[in-house]
Amino acid sequence: MVPTPGSRPRPGRARLSRSADFDRVFRHGRSQAGRELVLYVFPRGEDGPPRLGLSVSRKVGGAVDRNRVKRLLREGFALESEHLPAGTDAVIVARHDAKALVEREGLPGIRKALADLIERASGAAR
Repeated sequence: MVPTPGSRPRPGRARLSRSADFDRVFRHGRSQAGRELVLYVFPRGEDGPPRLGLSVSRKVGGAVDRNRVKRLLREGFALESEHLPAGTDAVIVARHDAKALVEREGLPGIRKALADLIERASGAAR
């Protein structure tokens, strides 16, 4: 099986893992909200790939549902993050309707929702 470009694992440094990183993005970043997702972006002022943090609460569903949503969010972000400037930290908060989006449309639906939010966030930053 040949991996697709979005299915390659992202390096560990391309993920947000520290609480302080999440706090900085939530407090000082810009947010764009859609029906299923909320995207927070913060330019950290250094080079490097965009970093991603995820927040998927139990409101989305059980563990299997949350893990599926997270997996598709990571893959969708990997494919759509080229539209973000280098050195950007992003946090995606999945709302309850994210599970319905994944069940209804899968990865294409996630990509479209992320692309819309990234486009709006990029326009708001200008």
